[in-house]
Amino acid sequence: MTERRTRTRRELFEREAELATVDEALDQLAGPRRGTGTGARAAPRPGTGPGTSGGALLAFSGPAGLGKTTLLAEVRRRARARSCTLLAARGGEQEQNQPFHVARQLIQPQLAGRSEDELRAALGSWYAIVGPALGLCAPEEGAPPDPQGLRDGLDWVLTHLAVQRAPVVLVLDDAHWADPESLGWLAAFAPRAEQLPLLLVVAYRPDELPAHADAFRTLPGRAGRRPLSLAPLTAAAVGALLRDRVGDHADDAFCREAWAVTAGNPFEAVELSAKVHDRGLDPVESSAPLLRDLAAAQRGSGLVARLERLGPSTVRFAWACAVLGTAIPRDLAARVAGLGTEEAVDATERLRGARILCAAAEQEGGPAADGGPEPDGGLEFVHPLIATAIYRAIPDGLRVALHGQAAVAVVDGGLGPSAAARHLLEAHPDNDPWVVRTLREAARENLRAGAPEAARRQLARALREPPDFDERAAVLYELGCASLLTEPANTVNHLRAALAEPFDDPALRQGIVIRLAQVLAHSDRLAEACEALAREIPRTPDVRGRLRLQSEQFMWGAFNAAEPDSPARSRRLARLADRLTGRDLTERYVIGLRAWDATLRGEPVDVVLHHAGRALGDGFSWAHEDRGFEVPVLAAMAHMYADRPERAEELFAAGTAEFERQGWRGAHLSFAYSLRAYIRYRGGRLVEAEELARAGLRLAERVGRRTPVHWYAIAILIETLLARGRAEEAWDLARAHGYGEPFPAAVVFPDSQTVYAELLLARGNTKAAAAELEAVDRRLTPRGIQNPAWCPWQLHLAEAVAAEEPARARALAADAVRRARVFGAPSGIGHALRVAARVGPPEERVALLEESVTLLNGSPAGYERCRSLLDLGVARRDPALLERAAAVARSCGADGVAAEAEAATATATATATAAVVPGP
Repeated sequence: MTERRTRTRRELFEREAELATVDEALDQLAGPRRGTGTGARAAPRPGTGPGTSGGALLAFSGPAGLGKTTLLAEVRRRARARSCTLLAARGGEQEQNQPFHVARQLIQPQLAGRSEDELRAALGSWYAIVGPALGLCAPEEGAPPDPQGLRDGLDWVLTHLAVQRAPVVLVLDDAHWADPESLGWLAAFAPRAEQLPLLLVVAYRPDELPAHADAFRTLPGRAGRRPLSLAPLTAAAVGALLRDRVGDHADDAFCREAWAVTAGNPFEAVELSAKVHDRGLDPVESSAPLLRDLAAAQRGSGLVARLERLGPSTVRFAWACAVLGTAIPRDLAARVAGLGTEEAVDATERLRGARILCAAAEQEGGPAADGGPEPDGGLEFVHPLIATAIYRAIPDGLRVALHGQAAVAVVDGGLGPSAAARHLLEAHPDNDPWVVRTLREAARENLRAGAPEAARRQLARALREPPDFDERAAVLYELGCASLLTEPANTVNHLRAALAEPFDDPALRQGIVIRLAQVLAHSDRLAEACEALAREIPRTPDVRGRLRLQSEQFMWGAFNAAEPDSPARSRRLARLADRLTGRDLTERYVIGLRAWDATLRGEPVDVVLHHAGRALGDGFSWAHEDRGFEVPVLAAMAHMYADRPERAEELFAAGTAEFERQGWRGAHLSFAYSLRAYIRYRGGRLVEAEELARAGLRLAERVGRRTPVHWYAIAILIETLLARGRAEEAWDLARAHGYGEPFPAAVVFPDSQTVYAELLLARGNTKAAAAELEAVDRRLTPRGIQNPAWCPWQLHLAEAVAAEEPARARALAADAVRRARVFGAPSGIGHALRVAARVGPPEERVALLEESVTLLNGSPAGYERCRSLLDLGVARRDPALLERAAAVARSCGADGVAAEAEAATATATATATAAVVPGP
């Protein structure tokens, strides 16, 4: 075994520069080695060890056969010699459709074999999120994690492994064939390596690396330029390699011809030298013409011909292995090939002797397993080029049949439907109910494990089988659920096709319609969502089912900015909600929508809080499996607008924790952070608001720009920056994110166009601001949305037109004051009174501001309070009031108001001093 490993190391010709880079990175990570043997231990140096960094990314690229696998085997050997924890994986051409195949190879061995309690202790709150993806546990009941939440969980697991088992070396070979879920995660994680005691080493073929892994091509770092491109061997290196194998007597002409026929490809040079040795070919110039035929026998048709000479059973076994992929259990390959145990053992030995197959341990540069006829780690092809050539040589019809046999064998072997599904994707449709059932089971597993794209592929294939007549609608529905986030347009088509199918299951029909409305709404097609629900309601005989559909219709209608008759919907909603008792979740959703509708229309606070309390009851899940989170959010926000921020914060804290537990860390968590920021903004906690708003924006950026969640995050951050006195920064933010026309079709809060107008006002562009606010008037007033505590467009418009149209400004402010008094929230009334004082007659200013300050003193609106105190102090020329305004502003983080108040204090003090000092 020592001879085999020594020979493997000698095959690394002309890789001194690459190995020097590897050693530099390993020294940075773990310290230099002591001694030179394979068992040499790392010599720790100051500043290394658990909890320290020193990590890096190394990426090696090159076409097939240039020695990437051999180089990475040496990286693993050197990492072990330095006592590093090693995480290793390899992408497989046949396993690309198996989600988390690479992630499981990397992490599962570190955690496998533990009891459930030990796993829960190791993974903490991430257990139910990452456990199913890593094959460590079955998915739990409830809604699945979103892909971003799962990636965050995998980040956490790898980070903790890196810290707890430092130093860690992660090696990924054939990254171009890694499954998309694993590769996308690792490419996004890669920049963190330099902040961790982690060396991440990847190798790939540059022309085959997917776009979502481009980070491996572009990351800068400590370990030199990246990627490190491997070059073919020179003639001298091929000659040295050949002489190392067949003896020093190989003459120069023979060696030069070996280099010419292999084009310096290390894999082909190694194989050629082995064939020269095995055949006892005399390595002299007269034998050189034979090298071309020998080289041809190891690639393409030559390889296939060589395989065929090993006999039919061996050929079938090799084909089965090519279909199964990597780390192939011999008994599984035997079953797929239709061979008995002894035949499989004989075939294995012949293929190993022909250097087509090897034990997985040998592939890594280690010894084959001892103590049994089958290698412990299964079988591997000696090189991916061999696997590809053999797979492509299988006759088309037979290859399809072998995949079908492999699917059955995998399920019978207890590996589960997900492992079988990748084979069924390659099989031809055959109207087989077992195939449909297996693909649906695999899709459910993958969807709940956080791999919706894999589930979509499997369900699309099940649809082509096709399913039985009475099963087709269910498959279309499941396909729509799987593709909701990735292919909304196709999802609409699938769900509409499902509705067109003849089936008798009313629960399925209701689920299809609700999902169709959801995807239409999330695609900014709210009117179509409402129409789909409206068509179905009269066709639904069950009273409870009809109520559920009505609740969805009311919700999407509330978010539809172009709803044709919003007041009529409000009247229907009020009549329905007022007679419901809240006995189940559907009734409580309707009541929650009634509370929100009352908020928008400015009904009295007591009415809003009454319905919000009825909706919330003794608990209201934000992550119910078949419900949206919109109504729980609206019930919480109703408390905020009603000046109950503590209750709103309490509800949002619970909802955020539920999102995090569920693994919903994309749009859901962004909404939660952004709206919590809005609660703190309205409560005058501007520093905290800015931090939360920026966190919400970071998450929204991962979801995508100009999505609803992005509008929320940007608007709330702009509002916060304006309140802090940083108008130019807010303007730069808006420009950087394309914040402006066209505004979203959905209702968002704060209202996007109103926030944009406020931004224009802060920059002194009153005419443009007025034009935007008049457009808001035309959009909201016909819908009956008239609560200035929710959208203060009247107050901003009053300030925008005050200089040129003072009478109009006073009328707008007066109407806003009236509406705010009807709603009854002190913060809303105080704000309206302050603006009325600004645009009204000077003789009324002090009285209006005094009432504003009195109301705001009893409200949670710290920012509005400091603004009213400032205006009252200026109106009275009262230094004490102005000092109080400055103190409140500083406590809020309203730096701009604080500066204004301090300047006004100095002016008022100087004026008062001048008034009491006698003249000369």
